[in-house]
Amino acid sequence: MLLNRILSRENMIQALKRVEQNKGSHGVDGMPVQNLRRHITENWLFIKEEILKGTYEPMPVRRVEIPKPDGGIRLLGIPTVTDRLIQQAIAQVLSKIYDPMFSEHSYGFRPNRSAHDAVRKAKGYIKEGYRWVVDMDLEKFFDKVNHDRLMSTLGKRITDKLLLKLIRKYLQAGVMINGVVSITEEGTPQGGPLSPLLLDELDKELEKRGHKFVRYADDCNIYVQSKRAGERKMAS
Repeated sequence: MLLNRILSRENMIQALKRVEQNKGSHGVDGMPVQNLRRHITENWLFIKEEILKGTYEPMPVRRVEIPKPDGGIRLLGIPTVTDRLIQQAIAQVLSKIYDPMFSEHSYGFRPNRSAHDAVRKAKGYIKEGYRWVVDMDLEKFFDKVNHDRLMSTLGKRITDKLLLKLIRKYLQAGVMINGVVSITEEGTPQGGPLSPLLLDELDKELEKRGHKFVRYADDCNIYVQSKRAGERKMAS
């Protein structure tokens, strides 16, 4: 069972170290990352039993508004540190299944890949003479993801029903704003364990069309040799 691999001691220790390294703010329960190790030491057997029974309930994410340089607002959902730990453990196992299938042009939220790698690839295209750029920003992409379609995609390769049930619970955990919890009927947190999977279809379509491109999360640049070619790609 895939869930047993996710909850194994080795995988959980690795996930715990990663969450501690990433630090970050607290979730709706107010628990800081610094308290996570002690909390897990004291409560892990109970939490693990709930997950394996299918009765574990993730907490809502805490809504945070981050001002953008252009004057807009980026909405972030911050899970509790316990839920970050469980999601990180899921991500580590799922990435071994899915990452080999992903496009070489995709750099966001993938192991051993970074924004610096994406920039180096872009510079390579420019040196080759592809100096015109079609800039794609899939606005609010992660906010609009259809849960049923995503779960259907996951179900093609994952047969562990308990794991699929847990992932759906995370998708539907809700958002807390000013103490009030709102149900989430669509969307998934950007940077979450399912993020790379969601845009693989776009990568495959761009590859099929023979484009030279670099994508990081929902930002994607296509590199072409002339303005006219760029305008054709924009229309397409």
